Amino acid sequence: MSLPDATQNKNLEGSSARARVQRFGGYLAGMIMPNIGAFIAWGLITALFIPDGWLPNESLAALVGPTITYLLPILIGYTGGRMVHGQRGAVIGALATMGAIASAEVPMFLGAMVMSPLAAFILKKFDKAIDGRVPSGFEMLVDNFSLGILGAVMAILGRLGIGPIVEVLVGWLGSGVGWLVNNSLLPLASVFIEPAKVLFLNNAINHGVLSPLGAAESQELGKSILFMLESNPGPGLGLLLAFIFFGPTKLRGATWGSVIIHFFGGIHEIYFPYILMKPRMILATIAGGATGIATAQLFNAGLVGPASPGSIIAYTLVAPRGEILGVYAAVLAATVVSFVVAALLFGFGRGKDVADDAALPTAHEEVAKESATTVAGPSGTTEAAAAGTAAASTTVAARSIAGNDVDRLIIACDAGMGSSVMVAGAMKKKLAPHGVTVVHSPVNEVPSDAELVMCQSGLAPRVRAIAPEAVVVTFEQFVGDPAFARVENAIKNGETIE
Repeated sequence: MSLPDATQNKNLEGSSARARVQRFGGYLAGMIMPNIGAFIAWGLITALFIPDGWLPNESLAALVGPTITYLLPILIGYTGGRMVHGQRGAVIGALATMGAIASAEVPMFLGAMVMSPLAAFILKKFDKAIDGRVPSGFEMLVDNFSLGILGAVMAILGRLGIGPIVEVLVGWLGSGVGWLVNNSLLPLASVFIEPAKVLFLNNAINHGVLSPLGAAESQELGKSILFMLESNPGPGLGLLLAFIFFGPTKLRGATWGSVIIHFFGGIHEIYFPYILMKPRMILATIAGGATGIATAQLFNAGLVGPASPGSIIAYTLVAPRGEILGVYAAVLAATVVSFVVAALLFGFGRGKDVADDAALPTAHEEVAKESATTVAGPSGTTEAAAAGTAAASTTVAARSIAGNDVDRLIIACDAGMGSSVMVAGAMKKKLAPHGVTVVHSPVNEVPSDAELVMCQSGLAPRVRAIAPEAVVVTFEQFVGDPAFARVENAIKNGETIE
């Protein structure tokens, strides 16, 4: 039986809107994530050597100001420009960012995120306009001077126009955060942050918005609670523990591994599928996140730099001297409240195991059907969409490839770090004996000529839009999902993957 056109159109529009939001958020995060190591280095230098740090040193503390004022924004600008137009885009992105830096007294992270892609886009359009029209022998001259002239123009624009506007915007955002803090309303941020994380906007929120604002606040106050809003591992830990003690028995064994990866590895994406299976569980993480923020406010806690990945180890390393107990209290409180609320939603496991275990495949298939309907379009049917599903994983692409023809497997995630690195590492060990190269990639950078891609089901529409010829195998769980064994066996035995 076919879905009604109205229902199909609604599904298509909803998935398309979600994909657009994810794509934009992933782009913002993509400018920050490759430079997180530099942010962490700055946070560690700050934590160690400022006057209130662990090892106060006036000479070494002099690194703090120039790093946050110049190095970090320029790195963001360089990365943002490179994402748009390769190396030439990177150079003009850095130039345009320098103009924004010179215009303001606050760190120009947001200015870099605006100016660098804009400058790189203009250069890209110019390069396309003159392609094939430059006389032979003058290519290098034109390339260098076009970049130099446009770079100078964009730096001036950043200095006189965009930079001052961004400085005002940063001031407004800072005032807004201050108002929330002063009125004890900051915990309400979890109402927006936790659902957005499940849509794989966690990196965009944390590194695209909160980290730049937190870095500016940390420069002034020596710490910032904003670094703790999204990265707190407590809400996810409480949820996973509730699944272990009260959730479906089928999931309990694999969930212990998820707890370790989430809490000590900091890969929060590991618990998102648990919420997608039982959407009401988002209430547990919202309650836990709000409690963690309120506890951090109570203890006047904060971090000196971004905790990336958001693990208890990272929290420990970037906690200010003498405030580690407040940081741990925020994590513990978030864990306890998330666990209790999730346990209540499970009914403390009374009479739930049989029903939940029976419904588990259906819960996975619901996610699969959504992706399948998106691809099938108006002519698709629920039967066709469900035909390719299997419990915790599904392949919905109407394409196939023989396992012995696979040379490269791409593991895609939202920002190309964290979950994809973990999955790629596990698959690399399994497929290396079969001559298959396994790489991880941000969704936005999946090669258009990719042959085989694995990703979480919620990201599948974006992968298919970028690589329409690829066989896309989706999974729900990052650990123990049958999709991984299915792909491994197909490659090993030369079977068809579709």
